[in-house]
Amino acid sequence: MPRASTHRWPLRPAATDGTARRFEYGADYNPEQWPKEVWREDIRLMREAGVTLVSLAIFSWARIQPARDTWDFAWLDEVMGLLHDGGIGVDLATATASPPPWLTTAHPEILPVTATGETVWPGARQHWRPTSPVFRSHALRLVTTMAERYGDHPALVAWHVNNELGCHNIYDYSDDAAHAFRTWLRSRYGGIDALNDAWGTAFWSQRYTDFEQVLPPRLAASHPNPTQQLDFKRFSSDALKDYLRAEREVLTRITPGVPVTTNFMVMGETKGMNYADWAAEVDFVSNDHYVHPGPQGLDELSFSANLTGNLAGGKPWFLMEHSTSAVNWQPVNRAKEPGELARDSLLHVAHGADAVCFFQWRQSAAGAEKYHSAMVPHAGPDSELFRSVAALGATLRDLAPAAGTERLRAPAAILFDWESWWASEQDSHPSSRLRYRQEALDWYSALLALGVRTDVVPTGTPLDGYGLVVAPVLHVVPESLAKELTRYVDGGGHLVTTYFSGVVDEHDHVWLGGYPGPLRDLLGIRIEEFAPLQDDERVTLDDGTTGTLWTDLVTVTDPATEVLTRYASGHAAGRPAITRRAAGPGSAAYVSTRLGPGQLAGTLTRLLDAAGVSGELPRAVRGRAELTVRTGPDADYWFLVNRTDEPVSLDGVTGEVVAGTAAGADSGPVLPPRGVIVVRRPAGT
Repeated sequence: MPRASTHRWPLRPAATDGTARRFEYGADYNPEQWPKEVWREDIRLMREAGVTLVSLAIFSWARIQPARDTWDFAWLDEVMGLLHDGGIGVDLATATASPPPWLTTAHPEILPVTATGETVWPGARQHWRPTSPVFRSHALRLVTTMAERYGDHPALVAWHVNNELGCHNIYDYSDDAAHAFRTWLRSRYGGIDALNDAWGTAFWSQRYTDFEQVLPPRLAASHPNPTQQLDFKRFSSDALKDYLRAEREVLTRITPGVPVTTNFMVMGETKGMNYADWAAEVDFVSNDHYVHPGPQGLDELSFSANLTGNLAGGKPWFLMEHSTSAVNWQPVNRAKEPGELARDSLLHVAHGADAVCFFQWRQSAAGAEKYHSAMVPHAGPDSELFRSVAALGATLRDLAPAAGTERLRAPAAILFDWESWWASEQDSHPSSRLRYRQEALDWYSALLALGVRTDVVPTGTPLDGYGLVVAPVLHVVPESLAKELTRYVDGGGHLVTTYFSGVVDEHDHVWLGGYPGPLRDLLGIRIEEFAPLQDDERVTLDDGTTGTLWTDLVTVTDPATEVLTRYASGHAAGRPAITRRAAGPGSAAYVSTRLGPGQLAGTLTRLLDAAGVSGELPRAVRGRAELTVRTGPDADYWFLVNRTDEPVSLDGVTGEVVAGTAAGADSGPVLPPRGVIVVRRPAGT
């Protein structure tokens, strides 16, 4: 069972100047990449930039422990001392992310194995099996040694477990993994008959008579058992969570007063780790995020920061990594435009981040990430990038009164479900083109464009109080979830769900009797057959919008169900495309095709009006600026982020501008392109 989250924030109760609140600011710091004479210069520049916190020793195992029984802490002792003397706190990593060459040479059995049986060799990072007892023994020895040496160090403010757990080793198909998978299955199902029932092993003669016959879903002659695949995804997330717990337990035993975290990766298509399940395992939530270029790049950043803030339960969290400018791992690595560094950072702050950190402090001169931007670029401190870094540090100091405030609950929500993400994109489905997170992001973008403040919340979050809840591609619907959604609607809530929702239970078994399974009565519809579209197919709806990817052959089964839109073309012509069933003061709507963010406005407007949900900004500003609100006992802080490359007048927005890049105007503040302002208002207004 997960422990109850302690949420230990702030990391330090007060700044050195006595200020009661502040935002932490900094980066990953890798002094081992540089000669000693650079270290003091680093501290001087950190102070100039306003840095208060660095993450240290993330990839330092080989330097700290150059051989099995040899330790070298002199360099780390010196760096810790320099940072403390400079007033800079340390989020100290346990250094277990990348095993040293001596360990993998002596114990190649710790190396991961792919589904096709290939060994993942050293030469990069994260070349270790989450279930390897040999790796865990050596790693926890290192963690113990680190905790005993630095637990009382005055620079230490937090422990950083490993680094980006699962980024490159989430799925391991080795014999260690097979053994651990069987143990996990025994715990989940109790007996082999229950596993057979859950996995539907009557199909293709897959019935097991003993757990020892069960393997991970390695390379097979055809599609592996889908429930086996889903359970292996669950197991793999749990295996890494168990490893996180193992390190955390060592740290909390030796240093009970020091909070423990690890950096999640809530961004893009990083989906292997169920962070909703992990969040209670850390003392405060941390996240890494990198912008993905494209028309929804800024919206994706907001979506990820929003979800992270809700994983943290609305409490402050730690943005542990993002980029000052270009990254090095995309096909084309574009430098950020003026204003984007501050805008991207402050949008995370708007969604609850109380620490803003980058990868990394000083841009590497060698190695795989030498073209990844940093706070101090290759050009050095005499650069526009470093000046932007220092300016952001000053902005965060101006914003200090907002530190420690919580995210204000939004009037609308998007329900996000990791298991539906995993299951809906498995093989042998009606369409291999479906992308769960993209559909969720499309709805989020559409709500942003309408100026409606929206929370992105994990399944299991209480929905009472949200006027509208969108549950896109809610593919996996256990009976308990169906009952909760029905209760929400019966209580006056307004639910929207989409194609390929309500199709399977928690075992990935289809709900029989017609789709969408346990949501049929709630929605007042029945679907006998899916009708996905080819890549070049489009369907027209009678409101003039165009659908792609998917259609359903919908039959209305309840007279209370209203057809909002019908198909005007294709084999579903004349049949319902979008429906809404009234249920007392609430309602449940169904959208049977992918409209994309640009075409959802009409449908969303009707659904929002029915739910009584609207934007809080003046109409002329809605969609052009994103509003996020942090609330404290004395004031609310409205973060307004320009979603365009044009100036945006904030005529009608009242309050005191306390930070950001606002230009003055007679009618009110003006957001410059890619700009951000923060407005302080009386609490509750």
